[in-house]
Parts: sequence; C-alpha cells; structure tokens
Amino acid sequence: MNEQQNRDTRQSSSTVTVIGLGPMGQAMTRTLLAGGHRVTVWNRTAARADGVVSEGATLAETPREAVEASDLIILSLTDYQAMYDILGSAAGSLAGRTLVNLSSDTPDRSREAATWAAGHNATFLTGGVMAPAPMVGTDAAYIYYSGPEEVMDRHLAVLTPLGTPKYLGEEPGLAQMMYQAHLAVFLTTLSGLMHATAMLGGAGMKAQEALPELLALTDSIGDMLRAGEATPGAALDAGEHPGDLSTVTMMGATSDHIVDTSTSLGLDIALPRAVQAHYRRAIADGHGGDNWTRIIDGIRAPR
Repeated sequence: MNEQQNRDTRQSSSTVTVIGLGPMGQAMTRTLLAGGHRVTVWNRTAARADGVVSEGATLAETPREAVEASDLIILSLTDYQAMYDILGSAAGSLAGRTLVNLSSDTPDRSREAATWAAGHNATFLTGGVMAPAPMVGTDAAYIYYSGPEEVMDRHLAVLTPLGTPKYLGEEPGLAQMMYQAHLAVFLTTLSGLMHATAMLGGAGMKAQEALPELLALTDSIGDMLRAGEATPGAALDAGEHPGDLSTVTMMGATSDHIVDTSTSLGLDIALPRAVQAHYRRAIADGHGGDNWTRIIDGIRAPR
C-alpha cells in the first residue's frame, strides 16, 4: 500500500457492528473484541449474544440501532436474503457506511447486493471466509474479498485480524465465486469421504480404521497434482490434455469399478454415477486418450 492507503488504514474506525451471531459471527466478534475494538452486535435471537456481551460487546435492540452504532457493519448470515430482511427497516441509516457481507450465496446475488447498497449510498464488500469458526482469528484463516479497493484499504486494519485478506478485485461477485468454487471442492470431497467410508464399512471396517487411511489420501492429492505440472492449471488454460501419465479411458474404467462395487454393497450410487458420467462423456467425444482433465469440457458445456 502507498502512504495515503496507510493513513486511510490507520484512520479506520475502531467501532464495528456485527450482525448475525451464529458460531462464525460469535468468533468474529470475539476476535474484534480481543483486538480492542468496540463491537455492537445484533441477532434475531437475542440470547445468542449473551456470551459476547459478557465479554464486552454491546447488544443493539434493533437493526437500525446496530447500523447507526458503526461505520463498518459486518454481516454473518445464512444468505443474502437475510440481509435484506434485517436491514430493510434500517435502510435509511445506511448512507456513508460500509457493509461487509461474509455470508454465503451466489455471485449474482453479491452483485445485486452491491447495487442495492449503492442505492442507499453505502459501500459494499463481498467476503468469503475460508475457515471454520474455531479458526477465525488464527494464522490459518483467510478471507477472500472483492469490491472497491479504496474501501478495502480503508478497513484493512479491522478486517485483517479475522483472517488474512485475499483481495481479488473490484468486481463484487469475484469473492463469492472463489468461495463457492472452494466449497464445490470441499463438499464433494466430504461426500466422497463418506461414500468411501461406507464402502469400507461394507467390508466390515469401522470408520475409525477407515478414515485415517482415506484422510492420508486427501492430504496428498494436492502434492500429486502439483507434481505433474510445473504450473498447475497452465495446460488447462492452453487447452492441452496430454495423456502420458493418465488417460480418460483409464480413469473412466476406474469410475465403472467404483459404481459396480458400490452397487454390490447396496449403497447410494448418485455420486459415483455423476463422476462416471464425466468420463463417459469425454470418451464418447473421442478423448479417451487424453488426460483426465479433459472432463472439464463436458462440465463447461453439458448436454
């Protein structure tokens, strides 16, 4: 940052409002309190504020009171609709304030929210928290942001302790897109782990025996993928899918075996069937000799 940005950061308000006190909102509130900030909170169920209030936060009686307490309002809610539901009655007090929405939703809804905030003369930052609540405020936490860079810089000192900021750019949907992309990997991995655990359970293996073996694989997948390419993703960007290490046909055969094994065990085969479909499409399109990454074509342009 340049000197002007440094001055803006130092001048960032030490008074913050947090709306939404689920586990994530509570963790952020405690982190802000530990950093010496004056924190006002509001939650639909006021009793959820008892813990953070006992630690120094101030409970607002209404959303309007919460908004008017600070120039910086952090939202940790179920989705973006909850923001409209809560702040609708306080919209007249939003002018000149910054909304930082760390809730999960779609990139399109993030863009709509930025427009809505601008319509009330407020600024808007989209955020995606890449950490569970217990990790908020630790070195392991990081948060993707997008929106006006000047606004990001102004509030950097307050936001940084929550998790290392990773600023993606001005377009308000970028942070939400990155967040959802991460969750696509995360959720399918979790489902894959449970499916694999169920498979091994069919062979009489308990989860406490199976999971350590399976987690060792998930820990190593990143290293495997990085080992195959000096710059991961470069071949994909170039439209290249060299099949010297693995092919669509080989991986497709493996997906067939997983479906057959799961079927024999009487398991739900929705997940393995979905994976199998990716490889069958690539083979049908004549790409059986290409690297497994060729399945991205069918994902990008489904029939």
